[in-house]
Amino acid sequence: MLEASIKKKLWHFDLELNLRVDSQIVVLWGPSGAGKTTVLHCLAGLRKPSAGYIRLNGKTLYSSREKVDTPARSRRIGCLFQDYALFPHMSVRQNVFYGIKGGKNDSDGHFIDPVEMLSSFGVGHLIDRLPHQLSGGEKQRVALARALAAGPELLLLDEPFSALDKNIKTRLRQELKDLQKSWRIPFLLVSHDEDDAGFLGDSIITVHKGAAVLL
Repeated sequence: MLEASIKKKLWHFDLELNLRVDSQIVVLWGPSGAGKTTVLHCLAGLRKPSAGYIRLNGKTLYSSREKVDTPARSRRIGCLFQDYALFPHMSVRQNVFYGIKGGKNDSDGHFIDPVEMLSSFGVGHLIDRLPHQLSGGEKQRVALARALAAGPELLLLDEPFSALDKNIKTRLRQELKDLQKSWRIPFLLVSHDEDDAGFLGDSIITVHKGAAVLL
C-alpha cells in the first residue's frame, strides 16, 4: 500500500496531495503544468517534497518530520517517464535485465522472464537491437518491460502510451491491467488521454494547480 501526504512549493503554486493507494490503478488527470509529473518525481525520490511523508508497504521512504529521505535506487519503485531513459550503449535485452537481482523479480519473489514479457509487448524480436535502432513506440514498450521486470512494489507511469498507435495502445492497456491484477501492487499513472484514464483507472484524481480532487 502507498500512503503519502506531500507538499511541494513550486514557483507558480503550492502542490498539495494526499494519497492512499492499495492494489489498484490510480490515474492522475489534469492539464499540463498542474503538478502531476512532480507528484511522480517526489514519490520516486527524484525530487524532494517541501514537507510531508511517503510510506510504501509500511516502510517510510520520506518524512520531513523524521528527517528520512530514502534514495531513489532503494525505493523499489518502477518508473516509466516520457524520455524512456534507456541506456544507449545497451541492447534491449541488457536494458530489460538491468536491475534484476537474485533471479527473483516480482513482489512475491517469483521469477518473471523478461524475454517473455518483451514478446508479450510485441518487441521480443528486437532483443539484440540498441535503442537508436528502435522507433519511439518500440522504445516505450521496452522501457515499460524494464520497469516491470525489476519487480517494483509501486509502478509510476507518465503518459505510458503517448507514442503508440491505436491498435498497440489498446493491447498494451489490457496487458497493463492484467499485470496489475496479477502482481497486486499500486500503479500510479499520469495521462491526458480520456480513453486511457477510463479504461485503466480504478480511481481518477483530477489535479489542477497543485490541488487534487478524487473522482
